[in-house]
Amino acid sequence: MSVLRGKHILVTGGAVRLGAAIAESLAAAGACPLIHYRRSQAPAKALARRLQSQYNVQARVIYSELRTEFQCRSLIERAAATAGRLDGLVNNAAVFHKDPLHATDRGKLDRELGVNLMAPIGLTRAFAETATGGSVVNMLDRRIAGNETGCLPYLLSKKALADFTRIAALELAPRIRVNAVAPGAVLPPPDQPHTRLRDLAGRIPLDIQVTPSDVGEAVVYLFGARALTGQILFVDGGQHLLGT
Repeated sequence: MSVLRGKHILVTGGAVRLGAAIAESLAAAGACPLIHYRRSQAPAKALARRLQSQYNVQARVIYSELRTEFQCRSLIERAAATAGRLDGLVNNAAVFHKDPLHATDRGKLDRELGVNLMAPIGLTRAFAETATGGSVVNMLDRRIAGNETGCLPYLLSKKALADFTRIAALELAPRIRVNAVAPGAVLPPPDQPHTRLRDLAGRIPLDIQVTPSDVGEAVVYLFGARALTGQILFVDGGQHLLGT
């Protein structure tokens, strides 16, 4: 029997794209995902219905903004109340904009850092205060291994989230484990859905196309790996080894 059977796990930004793949992988492993959404209510409800039917698990949807400490805390409390308890958290919700240094201002920094860093910190703290135990998985980006230009606020937010993963792993041990997954290019940009992903991804040492399911399986693995904390799994076909 899967160690995740019956576990209630909140996936932020879980209605579409990579978040939906993570929710599905968790459901396939027997977990009961709580699918958080901000704007994607219809896809969230459709996904929950499909997961319940296909995997015979409880799948719920829950709305929240993630802009303030209060909203983050409220989301965790409502998720725990809805499910009866909360066993895990996937900090997947994120924003991405291509802003080089010369175009970066305080507003753009606040926008990216707010969702990509401050929200995971607030959610993790609230989870640690609410749950009796469990695990947190932060979603990063293989770009953290290098110093790519052209997306300064985004890259700073993900590099900081990687450091937070390690710090929180120490502070919350032994009761709560904190790990992370750093995917490579697994989906084309939402505004370019028909773009050839391999053309965008660049060189991949394993010469494979990493899929959303690969990322979801890594998340499932971290939830079940009781001896791991503070770890970052790069799911990118080895691309992070190139440092670009």
